[in-house]
Amino acid sequence: MQNPSPIEPTLGTFMVNKSHHLKKDKTQLKTELTTVQYQVTQKSGTEPPFQNEYWDHHEVGIYVDVVSGEPLFASIHKFDSGTGWPSFYQPINEQFIELKKDFILLVPRIEVRSHYADSHLGHVFDDGPPPTGMRYCINSAALKFIKKADLEAMGYADLLPLFTGEAKENI
Repeated sequence: MQNPSPIEPTLGTFMVNKSHHLKKDKTQLKTELTTVQYQVTQKSGTEPPFQNEYWDHHEVGIYVDVVSGEPLFASIHKFDSGTGWPSFYQPINEQFIELKKDFILLVPRIEVRSHYADSHLGHVFDDGPPPTGMRYCINSAALKFIKKADLEAMGYADLLPLFTGEAKENI
């Protein structure tokens, strides 16, 4: 699947912020993450729908991996899927996600994981809106939101062009 995003954030830019640690020790993660964040990202759990931080979140900015800070999704690609979880029709850049077959339920699904931290994020389905037709259904507990105004200070200045002209208001 092609990423229609006009920008290509690089790992070098992502690593500018020295607070980013890609793969962390499980013991360290247990102290840094909440119980729900740990269960979701490290044990492939799922948080309850409609009872999570970002399902109805409308601020402009990006969503990064709560473990590593990998830039994953942008508010301009977010839509209301009615599922109770944050949903996006595309990632910022596919280099920061991995797709894996998931056979936990009777019906096979495609799991979405962060590339470098290997955090479980959620699942992707082919019932999303145009232009991709994809629905990345993501657990809020796997995400940290960074406001557009804070992108440069947090080491994500390369992603500011995503919001040039504010092509689409967040739904």
